[in-house]
Amino acid sequence: MPPKKGKEEPPPVEEEPTIVRSGNPIFDFVVKDMYGEEVPMLNYEGKVLLIVNVASMTTMTIQNYTELVELYTKYRNRDFEILAFPCNQFGNKEPEDLETIHEWVTTKWPGADFPFFDKVNVNGIHESPLWKYLKAQKGGGMLGDNIKWNFAKFLVDKVGNVVGRYGPTTPPSMIEDDIQGIVSPEKPPTPPEELDAKGKSVGKK
Repeated sequence: MPPKKGKEEPPPVEEEPTIVRSGNPIFDFVVKDMYGEEVPMLNYEGKVLLIVNVASMTTMTIQNYTELVELYTKYRNRDFEILAFPCNQFGNKEPEDLETIHEWVTTKWPGADFPFFDKVNVNGIHESPLWKYLKAQKGGGMLGDNIKWNFAKFLVDKVGNVVGRYGPTTPPSMIEDDIQGIVSPEKPPTPPEELDAKGKSVGKK
């Protein structure tokens, strides 16, 4: 007689991966990038963020973009990210479509390869929920919480705390010390490779 088959074991149940969520509310927001795709702010957990409402046709544009690119070039490898939100709410200074804006900025400043997002309102009944939250965390002082003009800046640390708010007239270079104090330590340079007489690598010195 053939041996009796034992009771078949049910296939193992695959466990859902555990998602570790930050307790900081800023990482619960979802924003849209310049192509209309949703981007969870949780993607930026562990990064120091400088969040800016940008515009292309103001007297502050040249200085701000120039200095933003300088900061980005200097600190991007130390867990620093700039999030640029075009805004046409002040004086109609950002009227073009997003692709035109991005092409103009990245042509004039090739180092401006930080993320650009969908146009936002930063004040009023149609204001971006993220920007409403930023203003609630860091008020605007005696003049009220509303954003006053283009190139307002919020500095967010790696765990999502809003640690700084800077008005439009504060150039990015003036907040470098604040950024430097919370980014990751500078990585040591990679030692050069040692070459043999034939020019082949024999390892690092």
